[in-house]
Amino acid sequence: MKYLIYFLLACPVFLFNACDNTAGEQLPNFIIIYADDMGYGDITTNGNPSIRTPRLDRMAAEGARLTNFYIPACVCTPSRAALLSGCYPKRLSLHEHVLFPYSEHGINAAEELLPELLKEKGYATAIFGKWHLGHQEAFLPLQHGFDRYLGIPFSNDMSRTEMIKRGNDNYIYDLPLISGNDTIELNPDQSRFTSMFTDAAIGFITENRDRPFFVYIPHPMPHIPIYASEEFEGKSPAGLYGDVIEEIDYNTGRILDALKEYGIDENTMVIFSSDNGPWLSFKTHGGSAGAFRGGKQTNWEGGHRVPCIIRWPAQISEGTLITSQVTNMDILPTIMNIIEGRLPVNEIDGQDVGSLLTGSGEIPEPYPFLYYSIEGVASGIRVGDYKYVKINEEDYLFDIDVDFREKFNLIGELPGKAVELQEMMMKLDREIEIEQRQAGKSKY
Repeated sequence: MKYLIYFLLACPVFLFNACDNTAGEQLPNFIIIYADDMGYGDITTNGNPSIRTPRLDRMAAEGARLTNFYIPACVCTPSRAALLSGCYPKRLSLHEHVLFPYSEHGINAAEELLPELLKEKGYATAIFGKWHLGHQEAFLPLQHGFDRYLGIPFSNDMSRTEMIKRGNDNYIYDLPLISGNDTIELNPDQSRFTSMFTDAAIGFITENRDRPFFVYIPHPMPHIPIYASEEFEGKSPAGLYGDVIEEIDYNTGRILDALKEYGIDENTMVIFSSDNGPWLSFKTHGGSAGAFRGGKQTNWEGGHRVPCIIRWPAQISEGTLITSQVTNMDILPTIMNIIEGRLPVNEIDGQDVGSLLTGSGEIPEPYPFLYYSIEGVASGIRVGDYKYVKINEEDYLFDIDVDFREKFNLIGELPGKAVELQEMMMKLDREIEIEQRQAGKSKY
């Protein structure tokens, strides 16, 4: 339990210097807005020349923009498991590709996810959007710490309606819209998703504005098939994809406006990010990884480095730029340290990065970061400025701080460094495998 030890040692410094919560003050609220397949370069503040994201740009100006923010797997299910558990997805046995409607496993009930830990501190918890950690009732959000759930259990393309459009007439699975544990609609109108889930989130915030709350909004967009509402369709100079991103931007602004309206803006941490890089293999998809190479389903930087903005006026200074390596696994331990909560009993991989956000306390050293492939195989590692990765059976070594576009393979110049990193990658992956915990199994 190395991170539990770190938590206990770091807690006094961070809590008194950064949080400065006095007895009787309400604990901070937390909101995570998680886009699906949104690339690093899909935001104006990250260099996009045609997609307009004024609310996300303002959010970054009023808070922190993280330029080295990573997810450990380049597809949906593993990334979401890492976010809510603080663990590499392999540790949870949710690392091999994504869950499908025919999958018979999901998140294990023994895993203590972020909402479960927050509930111990009196938080109201809700999720509105895409879950993708198992569609059987035992795996759904209400069984894993959430008080409220409205959303879809897997990706929006896993729908009979959408598959028939793509020529797959033999696909038999419907896409359910679920409220709580109950299906309320099959194959719903996806153009409603972004506004529907935002409306639900604002309603939950309104209902719980006088108590601490956690709201998780994993938007199904811009995962294919992409849809924008009538209000946004045809409005962006970047086409339909731009319409979709601009609608997400607008609805992020609606949430920030609601916080201000209720006077809880200062005391709420809002995190905006994405589950992996853009899906570049579809012509209808217009996502951008910016200057980074590759996208979703690849181990290039564009598959794993995603946009991240964190706003918390009470603690994060305006215009903060964080260039240190941070991962989505760090969110759980950071939040739990802020509220003096406990970490999961089981081993996790993330670390508290609160001092990076607030500029106070000891700055944590970045840990060796593993890149997992779409198949769940450890295929790369970043240690400091160096990245080793194996792609299509070819070995690459990059000085990723300087060569972030991954253009200059240093294998020939630094073969020893490549071997060192490869051996470290294999050793860390073996350690995780030895400690690997089982996924939940369906009883049906």
